Amino acid sequence: MTTPPKNTSGRGQRDLRVRVKTAKGRKLSSTLWLERQLNDPYVQRAKREGYRGRAAFKILELDDKYGFLKPGARVVDLGCAPGGWCQVAVERVNALGQNPKKPLGTVLGVDLQEVEPIAGADIHQLDFLADDADDKVKGWLGGRADVVMSDMAAAASGHKGTDHLRIIALVEAALAFAFDVLEDGGTFVAKVLAGGAEIEMQTMLKKNFTKVANVKPPASRSDSSEKFVVAMGFRGRQAESGAGEAEG
Repeated sequence: MTTPPKNTSGRGQRDLRVRVKTAKGRKLSSTLWLERQLNDPYVQRAKREGYRGRAAFKILELDDKYGFLKPGARVVDLGCAPGGWCQVAVERVNALGQNPKKPLGTVLGVDLQEVEPIAGADIHQLDFLADDADDKVKGWLGGRADVVMSDMAAAASGHKGTDHLRIIALVEAALAFAFDVLEDGGTFVAKVLAGGAEIEMQTMLKKNFTKVANVKPPASRSDSSEKFVVAMGFRGRQAESGAGEAEG
């Protein structure tokens, strides 16, 4: 009896991709989102490595490139829920003192909603737009911040132009907050959506920071319009001269 040749083409092999059946009452868009989540390598990696979401890898990749989360740094994470960015910051700035040879950092997370505690991070339920929010944050930090970062996004309306304007307004508010709490030489990192309305914000960044980069880290989905601004070397809010160096 002749032995059939081995199947080397891949045909007939089991499809390892998880497929989700559309349940009664669930929209097709929700089913597709769930299927994408279940098959996303960053989602799977986050579970393996103990991060609270795939977004943790975005700040990891940004810090790998620009190195703003230094041991000993004081970091403020605006809109920190569910906490993945705080988890990364705790590791990078040595907030738990795991390396006794390096300076001890501080991580402060704020959010409108209550966030489950994170070892090494100081989490507060706070509206950063409140009049006294900057004073409270500086009090909790015991001084000014070296890094202010934000992965916040406004609630989606389903209209691309409206969503873009909303997130730009949110980033501009975060930037205004950063101006009040950042140390000279500090760094501002925030998520934005590409769309053209951010020209004024970019001008403001270049005026007040020595270097401004616009980057899409590998962990950002290719079909997403999100990108991140990394503004380094804070000059001070009233800087009038110098346009700064722009990248991206």
